[in-house]
Amino acid sequence: MKQFKIYSRTIITLSLAICTFSGYSQQDPQFTQYMYNMSVINPGYATTDLGIVNFGVLFRTQWVGLKGAPKTGTFFAHTPITERIEVGITYTNDNIGDVVEENNIYADFAYVLKVSENSNLSLGIKAGVTLFNANFNNFVLQSGDVSTDLAFNDNINKAFPNIGAGAFYFGDRYYVGLSAPNLLTTTHLENEDGVKSTGVQDIHFFLTGGYVFDINSDFKLKPATMLKGVKGAPLSIDLTANVLMYDRIEAGIAYRIGDSFSVLANFKVTPQLRVGYAYDMTTSNLSNYNSGSHEIILLFDLNLLNFNGGYDKSPRFF
Repeated sequence: MKQFKIYSRTIITLSLAICTFSGYSQQDPQFTQYMYNMSVINPGYATTDLGIVNFGVLFRTQWVGLKGAPKTGTFFAHTPITERIEVGITYTNDNIGDVVEENNIYADFAYVLKVSENSNLSLGIKAGVTLFNANFNNFVLQSGDVSTDLAFNDNINKAFPNIGAGAFYFGDRYYVGLSAPNLLTTTHLENEDGVKSTGVQDIHFFLTGGYVFDINSDFKLKPATMLKGVKGAPLSIDLTANVLMYDRIEAGIAYRIGDSFSVLANFKVTPQLRVGYAYDMTTSNLSNYNSGSHEIILLFDLNLLNFNGGYDKSPRFF
């Protein structure tokens, strides 16, 4: 029975890993609270709040109850060092079934151009390394203690340098972003132990946008969208509508077309700290095998210089 469970877990994990490796499917992790995790996908994202360091931590556990399901964690920190230059770092850990793990560590640089009195264009680049690991130590693919499948004899540990680019156009009430966080395609698996197999990290493109509508002095409607595209996979489209109440509590709904329906909320605990949560209910054929996905995000602003400046509203408002 134990061996059967391990075998079942292996099959499911491999199926998920194929989604990660293959050049013909979506590879980058997905986020429901993408509007608050913008630095990870767009190096052009800027706040222009001088003296303020923005920190963010997000953890996502996807398809709860499904063996080998992905778990993703991200961290970012960024700050403007002048009125036109913003720098930051981003880190993403993507884990599939404790078998396949990818760590992305990047440094970001953005330059902000003033387009008009109330609008700005930020152009950014990111550069760093992807650490890819596949641990096959616990795989049992057939009866007996030792697998004879050559493809799983050795673990895989590789490092790939990469660069990304992005543009972020924003004003007091809107933003539009276009980015490709990884511009270099990388081969993760090829001719391993005499078995010909290829896994390629393809270029992902992200198009994001959002707007703030005043309902009245206490309530604001904040629709947002994200489109994610990669070669050989259907276009991923997220549609979100949040309502901000009293500049303190925010709640909304989201729909990832053909994939999930979500509810999300966040609360400003202090002027510097915001905590958010999102729950995704799967609507695809995977819905019979999991109880949904959970996502938690923490946002913290550190005022190093006790400085009040920058633009009237930061893109972080979205």
